[in-house]
Amino acid sequence: MPYRWNDRQDVDEAVVVVMNTLDQNQEIGGWLMRTLQQAVNDSDPKLAQYFFTELERHRPEALKYFRRLTV
Repeated sequence: MPYRWNDRQDVDEAVVVVMNTLDQNQEIGGWLMRTLQQAVNDSDPKLAQYFFTELERHRPEALKYFRRLTV
């Protein structure tokens, strides 16, 4: 997973990683959180918004991990 998203496919892959992590009853933290946070911060804002839209669509419970990023 890149630190910067270049297109929607990169974002889709990140969303799948989040979904798989939650499917395994694991918390989103450590390296994964740092990687996602950096991608949100360093990518085109439209891709960051797409990430949050897709999370809300597929795994709204994951948004709690990113509240600090969206405020």
